[in-house]
Amino acid sequence: MKTVIIGGGAAGMMAAIASKESGNDVVLIEKMNTLGRKLLITGKGRCNITSSLPISDFIQNVPGNGKFLYSAFGNFTNTDIINFLKSQGVQVKVERGNRVFPVSDKSMDVLGAFESKIKELGIKVLLGTQVKKINVDRKTVIGVQTSTGKNIDAEKVIVATGGKSYPLTGSNGDGYEFAKKMGHTITNIKPSLVPLEVTDSDLKIVRQLQGLSLKNVQICMINKQDGKIFYEDFGEMIFTHFGVSGPIILSASAHLNRQKNIEELLKNNKIELQIDLKPALSIQKLDLRVIRDFEKEKNKILKNSLNDLLPLKMINTVISLSKIDENKKVNEITRNERQNLINILKKFTLQIKSTRPIEEAIITSGGVDVREINPKTMESKIIKGLYFAGEVIDVDAYTGGFNLQIAFSTGYSAGISS
Repeated sequence: MKTVIIGGGAAGMMAAIASKESGNDVVLIEKMNTLGRKLLITGKGRCNITSSLPISDFIQNVPGNGKFLYSAFGNFTNTDIINFLKSQGVQVKVERGNRVFPVSDKSMDVLGAFESKIKELGIKVLLGTQVKKINVDRKTVIGVQTSTGKNIDAEKVIVATGGKSYPLTGSNGDGYEFAKKMGHTITNIKPSLVPLEVTDSDLKIVRQLQGLSLKNVQICMINKQDGKIFYEDFGEMIFTHFGVSGPIILSASAHLNRQKNIEELLKNNKIELQIDLKPALSIQKLDLRVIRDFEKEKNKILKNSLNDLLPLKMINTVISLSKIDENKKVNEITRNERQNLINILKKFTLQIKSTRPIEEAIITSGGVDVREINPKTMESKIIKGLYFAGEVIDVDAYTGGFNLQIAFSTGYSAGISS
């Protein structure tokens, strides 16, 4: 079978390899001058390949249509991608949070493994080549046409063009246009795994704390319209000049996108981020801790007595939010003032205004509607011989290697299907 794959990222390269190994004649087309541009920047250039969690736990880490991926994850697991890389000479290691990286810490080694296999299999690769349209006859794929007007015949076309995040890597949303022209529904495109901006009233706070990284904090995201917590997490975050970022914030953004009427909620300041700076301590235990610290530092002024409790950069901000005079002596602080301080430590609150632009997002939320794709084969339910793989599909996951595993699993599934 003649197969054309549009897009030379993680999903496209895996689809090409799987298809060729299934006995097909394969052409891989990439508009950029190199393969795997986005793969190179994942995991801050180290490439967080996958997660070491049991594959059965992956779906719960995919807030965006995770159940759709049940068959794909079964077709090609995290063990499969690790074994593939090892067969190409790339050893891996597991780090905090079950994240799997190459031992070398170089994403180039992962890309090299794919390029080496593609070369070994004799897969034809067309770099710097733009696909203009997918040719269809009577609801069946017959090939593609490049921007130069050249037609390439094919019985199967796999669209693996990525989303709209990181456009400099070639992801400009053209796959959505291909799908739309063939009758597919494209769900709302939004940034996911992206930093969050705070309201103007809270900008002063985050700018005072800019660059401060917090570890082992608990966050919860609250929809103030119904009072419900829609996301909770524990881990690391960082303050920026516009708001907040870091692993737990990026994962929170994936849930934020899927709140009903999210644009209206953000516009009306109905999304709140609460940070528990001392999640290991209950309010009562934290109170006892503060009392002990105050007893030890009773002759000092407040702003010089919190070094054991808070990062230095945060002390003035917390005191200000507590509405206590920073120059007040510790032994002069009232019970109510102490309670105000404890409340801030347990509920450091920021109002969220928006996400950062999609160009700054790690992945895209939204894409080709999963109801129009066969979850076992990744084939379109509308056009015979048309397949989708990777970020172009409306699936998105948390940080931690899950999104790359989606690319590998859907790419493999599309590649082996006929």
